[in-house]
Amino acid sequence: MTALFGPTDAIERARVLRDAGASGVFTFEGPHDVFAPLTLASTVGGLDLMTNVAIAFPRNPIHLAHQAIDHQLLSGGRFTLGLGTQIRTQIEKRFGAEFDRPVHRMTELVGALRAIFAAWSTGEPLNFQGEYYRHTLMTPTFAPRTMPEKLPPIYLGALGPRLTRATAAVADGLLVMPFGSKRFLHEVTMLGVDDGLSAAGRSREDLAIVPEVIVSVVSDENPDHASTRQLLAFYGSTPAYKPVLDVHGWGDLQPELRALSKQGRWQEMGTLIDDDVLHTIAACGTPKEVAAHIVDRIDGVADQVCIYQPGPIEADSLAQIVDALAG
Repeated sequence: MTALFGPTDAIERARVLRDAGASGVFTFEGPHDVFAPLTLASTVGGLDLMTNVAIAFPRNPIHLAHQAIDHQLLSGGRFTLGLGTQIRTQIEKRFGAEFDRPVHRMTELVGALRAIFAAWSTGEPLNFQGEYYRHTLMTPTFAPRTMPEKLPPIYLGALGPRLTRATAAVADGLLVMPFGSKRFLHEVTMLGVDDGLSAAGRSREDLAIVPEVIVSVVSDENPDHASTRQLLAFYGSTPAYKPVLDVHGWGDLQPELRALSKQGRWQEMGTLIDDDVLHTIAACGTPKEVAAHIVDRIDGVADQVCIYQPGPIEADSLAQIVDALAG
């Protein structure tokens, strides 16, 4: 799967990506609404659709449930609802929502969604009463008249150990954050997955693992991967992503990047991402080199992979990556 960036060219772009060999498209919570491009892409056909991710806490479970069911119907059963927590500053200051106890809140939200889906599917009374979400009324007027044959799966994005374990315990899939590495995935993330599955009495077959990998194809316009370095610097400045740097002995980079971000020195931040950091966290180079990096990172772990581009990738380059991955 690979990314759609906005609604204005979503249909055309989705068609190009499908013809280049992408199995699906995903959106992320950025400068545009996360659902609108997928609504448009559903008209193209032949593509899986996923939010990767929709930020959960500013939204009500009823809103999320309607979006999920509608997109499952529009896509013919090919939609996945991917949810994420974001970080406290963004939730409280950008969205004006609450963030306390995010792991418990997210776990409860998944339970609320499943209760709503069940009420719509079976007609049973809606009676979900949690600490953060309470849904006790569902009259026929407000229930979907048509339900999909298969309910949309719920995937959660996670990086930290507590949310990773909770995701393995309650969700249908884990969306592995793009700011990562082979070592972090295999030695840290999968340890949390196994702990969460074991605690919930589940097996690996009960949880899809979907890493997202940052991709930067070298070209005349992108000789030194400058935009990718900027992206990694932005991620790296966030304390939540410091554990990824710590695993490689680069933990001191995080506070340095954070200090520059607080001063608004965004362009300067990218210069601190050296080639070791760049090529460990991002898949960079020719399409064949990018594919080789992806395979090496996710082999033996992933059920699917999402390609994250700092900017729209050329269709020919994507086709070459897909062909190399298939080979």
